[in-house]
Amino acid sequence: MRLHRLGITAFGPFGGAHEIDFDALSTAGLFLLHGPTGAGKTSVLDAVCYALYGSLPGERTAAQGPGLRSDHAAPQTRAGVVLDLTVAGRRLEVTRQPAWERPKRRGTGTTLDKAQTWLREYDPATGTWRDLSRSHQETGEEITQLLGMSKEQFCQVVLLPQGDFARFLRADAEARGRLLGRLFDTRRFAAVEQHLAELRRAAADRVQEGDGVLLAALQRMRQVAGEDIGVPAPEGEPGEPGLAAAVLGWAATARTTLRERRTVARLALTAAEREQTAARRALEETRELHRLQRRAEEARQHRVRLDATADAHQEHLARLARARKAAAVEGALDLRAAAEQAHTRARRAEEAARAALPADQAAPAARLAALARTAVGELGALASARRAERRHAELSGELARADRDEHADETLLAETADWADRWETTRAALQREEAGARDAAARADRLAALLGPARERLAAARRRDTLTADADRARAAVLTAAEASAEAQRHWLALKEKRLAHIAAELAGRLTDGEPCEVCGATTHPRPAARAEGHVDQRAEDEAHAAYRRCDAGRAEAERALGVVREELAAATAAATTAETPGLEAEAGRLAAEHAEARSVAEALHAVRHRLDAAEREHDRRLADRHAAERRAAARATLRDSLVREQAALAEELEQARGDAPDVAARARQLERRAALLTEAADAARAAEESATRLKEADARLADAAYRAGFDTPEQAAAAVLDDAGHRRLQHLVDARRLEEAEARAALADPATAEAAGRPPADPDAAADRARRADLRLRAAAATAEAAARDAAALDTLSRQATTEARRMGPLRAEYERVARLAQLAAGTSAENERRMRLESYVLAARLEQVAAAATVRLHRMSGGRYTLVHTADRSGRGRSGLGLRVVDAWTGRERDTATLSGGETFFASLALALGLADVVTDEAGGVRLDTLFIDEGFGSLDDQTLDDVLDVLDALRERDRSVGIVSHVADLRRRVHTQLEVVKGRDGSRLRVHGTGG
Repeated sequence: MRLHRLGITAFGPFGGAHEIDFDALSTAGLFLLHGPTGAGKTSVLDAVCYALYGSLPGERTAAQGPGLRSDHAAPQTRAGVVLDLTVAGRRLEVTRQPAWERPKRRGTGTTLDKAQTWLREYDPATGTWRDLSRSHQETGEEITQLLGMSKEQFCQVVLLPQGDFARFLRADAEARGRLLGRLFDTRRFAAVEQHLAELRRAAADRVQEGDGVLLAALQRMRQVAGEDIGVPAPEGEPGEPGLAAAVLGWAATARTTLRERRTVARLALTAAEREQTAARRALEETRELHRLQRRAEEARQHRVRLDATADAHQEHLARLARARKAAAVEGALDLRAAAEQAHTRARRAEEAARAALPADQAAPAARLAALARTAVGELGALASARRAERRHAELSGELARADRDEHADETLLAETADWADRWETTRAALQREEAGARDAAARADRLAALLGPARERLAAARRRDTLTADADRARAAVLTAAEASAEAQRHWLALKEKRLAHIAAELAGRLTDGEPCEVCGATTHPRPAARAEGHVDQRAEDEAHAAYRRCDAGRAEAERALGVVREELAAATAAATTAETPGLEAEAGRLAAEHAEARSVAEALHAVRHRLDAAEREHDRRLADRHAAERRAAARATLRDSLVREQAALAEELEQARGDAPDVAARARQLERRAALLTEAADAARAAEESATRLKEADARLADAAYRAGFDTPEQAAAAVLDDAGHRRLQHLVDARRLEEAEARAALADPATAEAAGRPPADPDAAADRARRADLRLRAAAATAEAAARDAAALDTLSRQATTEARRMGPLRAEYERVARLAQLAAGTSAENERRMRLESYVLAARLEQVAAAATVRLHRMSGGRYTLVHTADRSGRGRSGLGLRVVDAWTGRERDTATLSGGETFFASLALALGLADVVTDEAGGVRLDTLFIDEGFGSLDDQTLDDVLDVLDALRERDRSVGIVSHVADLRRRVHTQLEVVKGRDGSRLRVHGTGG
């Protein structure tokens, strides 16, 4: 990698635009970057790192986004960095501009522009630059892939921080391991250790889980087998060796014991079943004997009761015989009763009809029929009189309507005359009101055209005032959120630093006697670190970090909200112009009032026109009504005379037809009632005569039927008749008596019953008690046998499950032993690991050995052949082994600790170490050539001779076509290194000056 050109604009302390030509500075191979403290020497290196990776190195990573822009820059100048470099044979140009709040192009305030990135490649064939990407992510991935280094590796290899390597030289193994782990990315080896540890824990969990299943099965088998099997159950914890064999052995003994119990219970059950069968058979025989004896006694008593009721049975038989003879007379009896009822009803109807007649009540039926016909003839003669009466009533109504119509027409003519007198005045008033409404409508349209824009300006002014206050609050919120975010970050970093300072106590808290230490692998812990007061754990640090991220998100949201409010404020200000809100409110109010007044008047235009049209239509209607009323009055006089003459003629005719009745209808009702009464009386008289004749005929037939049936009189036959219910009742009594007699004879004739009656009385209760006791003994034996069989089957099932689980656990236990051996070996806790060295430490030790060999080449020259760096795998104290560094002093021939070097010796030793590390990391990165290096500070601790030796070594780097930039403010270096890049500090920002390039 070779740097060609670096452009810096408004970045860090540089307020303007500056360009650094590294090709010119690299001509001499060695150049000096110097300037006063705080001028911005490190900012040049920050610009290179930011251009490549989009962020600053080390602890300055938090200063991103708008914080990168120089406070000395002009308001319209945007911060940016342009880096022209060659890497992996490709000429690239990287441009990065961080996010910034720029002034708005219209209105006041600022708006946030996002960060921008451009990546271009130079095409030698065409001599032009070709765009590759504008994506932050794609550009970062492309640069990282070409360099083969992360940002941390780049900052350690290209931007050599001498202070870090001096600490690295004197540091213990743990500190060296952290730095080497970041540079060589040994996370995959740590991941292997972690993965093996996780596999070991997972395998241990599976083994313990399987042993837990075995112990659970053992517990269930103990519950099934009980505590009296003669062999104690094994006791153990999950994971103990031999647990499966102990459980299976105890299960075999328990199975044998339960099978013996099952055999004994089965034999006892067989004996109880035989005893229960004999008791049941005896109970059934006793019950049968008791039943037969009870049957014989009941039959004897039943025979006695039948003999006592023999006379009643004979009476029932005689009564049924008489009823069978009376059945032949039953039809004649029914006919005679029906004829008698019909004659009674007819006689009563005749008496009621004759009682309703006003006269001639004793007349025969023929006379009554003749009188009815006479009344009907008189009724027919009244039809003409009825029509005359109806016409007379109609004429009275027509005359009354004529009088009403005449009065209504007179009223109408009077109202019409009065309305016509007011017509001209009313029409003129409506026409004037219509003209005023038309003028108001035109004025309302003109005011509406002015009112809309006035209201829009007023709304914009009000929104402008509201957004002004919102913008003030949003700015205050941004400041508050930024302060909260900074405070949360400081709190998080303080907790993190405090936790790291006492991390040994946290690790000591997890130590267990006999268990290997996670750090050193020792199984004894004589002096574990104690937790100090106010110790910070991982959870507190994570909570503080989460709080910081929430505060930072709140700050970003507040900045976004401020940008939105500012944009809305600019739009509202443009819409409202410069007018003040009270003036716009007064203008809009005046226009609205005038528009409302004009519109109120204009809205009456339609109503006025409607009233004028209605008044004109009313005028025409009233004139027509007056002419029609005059025509009706002339026709009404002629009609009245005709109706009066016709009514007088009809009144004379009705007087003759009414007679003594008030009207014709009343006379007709008199005649209709007389004819109906006479007709009803005649019909009733004829019906009574006919029913009497039928009654005499029924009496004769009844007497004849009774004689033929064997009865002396019809009354005797009627008394012998039985209804269906009575007949069924007597027949049921007779049939029941016959059945009882048959049952009694059969019971007394049965040989078994007779034999049982001669035996002693049976006792079924005693036999039932004996059978019940046998049933209880059988159930108890069956329950015992079932429980024994169930326990034996359950124990067999549980034993099979335990055997299956033990077989399944065999491979798992073997896998656990294999994985545990590998995990202990990788963690450095195994006896097979002679150096007690972790896998990651082993890899880092190999890398450190390479670094020490590469550093020794330059250290030997810088120290005049006195010092050599060597790697040692010995453990230092309780730290990790394999990461030790020693220095060999050729003058004394002894190895000693690097901490014994003087300040100047420490500097050139750390410089040699840094250069050696750069070579090793370069080879690790795929052999990417690093043609530009920077060395930051440390030269002030060297004497003149040593400084010359160091510069000779650095100057020798040119042999590999490298250029080295020394960052220092040591005055002596300005005389020794002629090519210089000076950073000049000023009140308006820093500037760059180049010396000794010949340009």
